[in-house]
Amino acid sequence: MKNVTIYTDGACSGNPGPGGWGAILQYGEKSKELSGGHPETTNNRMELMSVIAALEALKEPCKVDLYSDSQYIVNAINEGWLASWQKRGWRRKEGEVKNLDLWQRLVPLLETHEVAFNWVKGHAENEFNNRCDELAVGERLKFAVKISG
Repeated sequence: MKNVTIYTDGACSGNPGPGGWGAILQYGEKSKELSGGHPETTNNRMELMSVIAALEALKEPCKVDLYSDSQYIVNAINEGWLASWQKRGWRRKEGEVKNLDLWQRLVPLLETHEVAFNWVKGHAENEFNNRCDELAVGERLKFAVKISG
């Protein structure tokens, strides 16, 4: 399997509001940037979309080191929340699983790829996380301009 490094980030103005996501995929000396957005969304949805889009971009099963500043995502995987939600029929102890459609879209990607989730502090000194933030904010601003203009 190829070893790929992925950085992801999401951004939203208001919650909900216009949002964007960005991802960087690195394989050897190659690097690819991805981004997208939505006119009415939440920060957590954009964080999830950055991970999903990055994993969907992989053309074959890979070993992935994924870096995100979203504790929501990293903890859901590393603390076993996602597995618990699935065992409970997609329910949390406190009620419904938010962003269910995206979590269900992520599950088969996690079954295809070997993904290690790593948390990085957002808006710190990680150049790749900062670049993902720039991509996400750029996409968010496209929608903010359309709404106000």
